[in-house]
Amino acid sequence: MTEHATAPGRPLATWPEGTWPAVSFVMPVLNERDYLTDAVGSVLGQEYAGETELILALGPSTDGTTELAESLAAAESRIRLVHNPVAHIPAGLNLAISATRNPIVIRVDAHSEIPHDYARVGVETLRRTGAANCGGIMAATGRGAYQRAVAAAYNSPFGLGGGAYHSGGDEGPCESAYLGIFRREVLIEVGCYDETVRRGEDWELNLRIREAGYQVWFTPELRVTYWPRDTRDRLARQFWSTGVWRGALVRSLATRTPLRFFAAPALVVGLGASAAVGIAEGVRRFRGPARLLRAAHLAPVAYAGFLGLAARRADGTTRERARFAEVIATMHVSWGAGFLTGLARGGGRTVDTSRRA
Repeated sequence: MTEHATAPGRPLATWPEGTWPAVSFVMPVLNERDYLTDAVGSVLGQEYAGETELILALGPSTDGTTELAESLAAAESRIRLVHNPVAHIPAGLNLAISATRNPIVIRVDAHSEIPHDYARVGVETLRRTGAANCGGIMAATGRGAYQRAVAAAYNSPFGLGGGAYHSGGDEGPCESAYLGIFRREVLIEVGCYDETVRRGEDWELNLRIREAGYQVWFTPELRVTYWPRDTRDRLARQFWSTGVWRGALVRSLATRTPLRFFAAPALVVGLGASAAVGIAEGVRRFRGPARLLRAAHLAPVAYAGFLGLAARRADGTTRERARFAEVIATMHVSWGAGFLTGLARGGGRTVDTSRRA
């Protein structure tokens, strides 16, 4: 289901049909040697009639990514490099945006590959709708068994759900857009990315764009191949940090936060309550009205049923379905625990360590 914005927003003046404004792609990069060549190739291979450039914001990689980026830039004049010593994604994006020359800014990711018509479809969507930003579907895919299970969870309503860019839906105004194809003047007007928000920066930026009176647009015509984390540890670290920053955002934006963001933290609270009741009753068995506390055990029972349903609906062997359910549980519990931590103490110095070599 598409997340419709609360107000349609005022349309921006656009350009005549058949004309193609120059486009700047911006890509933050950190320890992406295994993915960078394909990601850059998908940008350089765009079938777009206007001028294009690619700005790579290089974090302090330790796996040879910087050297690879330098060799790619030496071979292609459309690639320019900026250095992002603090490594944080919002800071890298802002550095790259500052270096752009063109009226359209397209955010891309080193863990993603865009189809050959991505820029054309996106720019045409901005022209047709007058939106300030548009995006499409994150189509997760995997190479190994675990990464394929993670991709299946990303693409399933049992995994992430809610967002149109995960589950698809009808074209129209939306709450946030995956990656984003932006009108540069709007980015500058709203102040670009908030560098104090280390995760969830897309949602926060799109909130400011909508509150400034502009429109954010979803179209299923835009489809991006995304390579998710490929180990349980990296997946858990990614979702923990994302949850922390979502919880931190809720501290100041609670009334503007969709209710679905509270599902995973509610699950963690329920599982924690069940564990606490179990431990307490192991010390002294409950009697009288205190026995009502055993209702806390409904949380793990209900969630086990949910995971069982998810596994039955999944494709593959019994082992693959079990891995799919385990991945979903890792996502939900890590994100929910992170959310509660961020809600309690803010984001602090929490960073996503899942891409460290």
